Amino acid sequence: MRSAASRAASDDDGAATVEWTLVATLLTMLFLAVLQIGFAMHVRTALVDAAAEGARLAGLEGADAADGAARTEELIGLVLHPGYAERVEVVRGEQLVEVTVRAPLPLIGLVGFPEGIEVSAHAPVER
Repeated sequence: MRSAASRAASDDDGAATVEWTLVATLLTMLFLAVLQIGFAMHVRTALVDAAAEGARLAGLEGADAADGAARTEELIGLVLHPGYAERVEVVRGEQLVEVTVRAPLPLIGLVGFPEGIEVSAHAPVER
């Protein structure tokens, strides 16, 4: 006959494998979530930088709103994907240029909510 200790030990056979599988799954999901948040922040930062550069260019003497929009779209296409540059709006007033970019919020890779991110940048108009 087997002792009580022997039976208790045999009841735990394979428990470490199951526990490791559960823990590894949770850690993997957490790791992927952190990566995706980092990627979303990278997309937002790239859009802000491109909008700021487009606003600076559109504010130069002799430049117009189309120049700023083209520069913003070019930079977004270089850093991210040209699909992120489909909604670029430039408003050039008397003293201020505003560039607004609406782009998808990436949830899984580059796939995400359309127009989930909206960023804008301003620059003074040179005279």
